[in-house]
Amino acid sequence: MLLALWIINGLLALAFLGAGGMKLLRGKDALAASGMSYVEDFSAGTVKLIGALEVLGAVGLIVPLLTGIVPVLTPIAAIGLAIIMIGAVVTHIRRKEPPLFPAILGVLAVASAVLGFIAVTN
Repeated sequence: MLLALWIINGLLALAFLGAGGMKLLRGKDALAASGMSYVEDFSAGTVKLIGALEVLGAVGLIVPLLTGIVPVLTPIAAIGLAIIMIGAVVTHIRRKEPPLFPAILGVLAVASAVLGFIAVTN
């Protein structure tokens, strides 16, 4: 089960580091021009905040489990990312856009949280 957790968390961490890093490093206009038109619904500061939360969540998926320091933070980070993805799904549905990718990431984050809590409590 721990192997499954590492695989899921590795994939999630890569996805959220990429997405969050892009939101932190690129401006709102550049993001919108690259196909992330939903950023038009948010202020530049909110987009940066979402990016920062995604990066922190990605770090939280890996570092506590890797170091063994407060490993319960790993499933808590997964729950936080799942909450962010619920917001992403709602935003895409409201904009009449396909919410498939955020939904998949949300489901994987929930799976990570479940596996993480199981791994931490055993």
